[in-house]
Amino acid sequence: MVWSRVPLSPDLIDTIRDQVNRKDLAAATHELSPLDIADLVALFERFEQKPRAVLYRLLEKQRALDLFEELPPALQGELLHGLQDSEVTQLFADLDPDDRIWLLDEVPAVLATRLMRDLPPEDRELTASMLGYPQASVGRRMTPEYVTTRAEFSVAQTLVRVRDRIDQAETVYTIPVIADGRRVIGVVSLRDLIGAAEDTPIAHLMEDVVTATVMHPAESAARLCTERGFLALPIVDSEDRLVGMLTIDDAVKIIEESETEDAARQGGVEPLRRPYLATPVTALVRSRIVWLLVLAVGATLTVHVLEVFEETLAQVTVLALFVPLLIGTGGNTGNQAATTVTRALALDDVRPRDILRVLGRELRAGALLGLLLGALGFAVAGLIYSPAIGIIIGATLLAICTTAAAVGGIMPLAARAIRVDPAVFSNPFITTFVDATGLILYFLIARSVLQL
Repeated sequence: MVWSRVPLSPDLIDTIRDQVNRKDLAAATHELSPLDIADLVALFERFEQKPRAVLYRLLEKQRALDLFEELPPALQGELLHGLQDSEVTQLFADLDPDDRIWLLDEVPAVLATRLMRDLPPEDRELTASMLGYPQASVGRRMTPEYVTTRAEFSVAQTLVRVRDRIDQAETVYTIPVIADGRRVIGVVSLRDLIGAAEDTPIAHLMEDVVTATVMHPAESAARLCTERGFLALPIVDSEDRLVGMLTIDDAVKIIEESETEDAARQGGVEPLRRPYLATPVTALVRSRIVWLLVLAVGATLTVHVLEVFEETLAQVTVLALFVPLLIGTGGNTGNQAATTVTRALALDDVRPRDILRVLGRELRAGALLGLLLGALGFAVAGLIYSPAIGIIIGATLLAICTTAAAVGGIMPLAARAIRVDPAVFSNPFITTFVDATGLILYFLIARSVLQL
């Protein structure tokens, strides 16, 4: 069925919210009926948990299932709490196995256990096997529902296999070619099958195959899939036996989730894992408070440095005027380096073993930035105050930029080496560290130049 497109305006959202609050469900149903699935997803992302469950019950069964499959896993989990057990069981059973894993990762353990218990035995066994893989591995994100063929089969035989499993398989556009023991020896595309003569052997059509193992990090496998332009990536076990396929839509979802998480942690918050307007205020606070406390404790280092050099500031009060400029420049320089290297890590451009090469590059980049900014700082401060102050500001900018770039460049690599999220080591921690070390360098240079 094709749904007509209606712009999702703020007025429409307010109208539906008012109808739900007034319990005028007939009017709300009328407003929902012309909306397509994309608009319904956008609408549900703007409602709280209880009215969202009310709206969901107003949809006819197939539309409700289509909508549920498109909602973010966090909203799926919340929606289940507002539905009856029979509805929950049916929704969960109708999901593809890989989508069930996304949902199970979001709901409480008690609900996850109940959802698994109510599955039909075959679906429960299939889902449980995927849950056995590590959470960050591609084994938890692949689909075990696919179509295979063999090199000795003809195009006609393969197309029969595709038609027989078209309703069960999640992907049929890329078909793995397997040999004895379920070893993958190639792939063939549905496009090539349709364009070939029916008696053509698959061996004449199949192409070389690229695979990933079930224990491979999901993000790396997803980037491999998207960068190579694959519609699906075969996933094999430790003995090279085919166990699943990572589809392009799941690969894009994995990358989007990873980049959202990195962006949040670089800003000093935990990822929300749900739309902003659908997130309770208490959840917003929880996502921020821990980092604020950590950073507040870290900021005491800066306060302690100022206390140690209090006598120097008392003798030359003009030095205090440049403190915000210097620590701000250092923090920004470190953040730029950390962001660049974190992105390079995500794309596999660099690895922890490249730490010395990265350090060398960032030292040079930081020194050049420091020379440019330091020359400007020397000219401005020297003209306005005195040549001595200009020398202090110029030299400090050179030292701070060099140090900050080096620290910002190597910390994400160090984080990856100890199996910590590189984004955690980025902006907030680097800013705090560089603030303290930058002030120490500043006052040591000032003491040396001014002979204090």
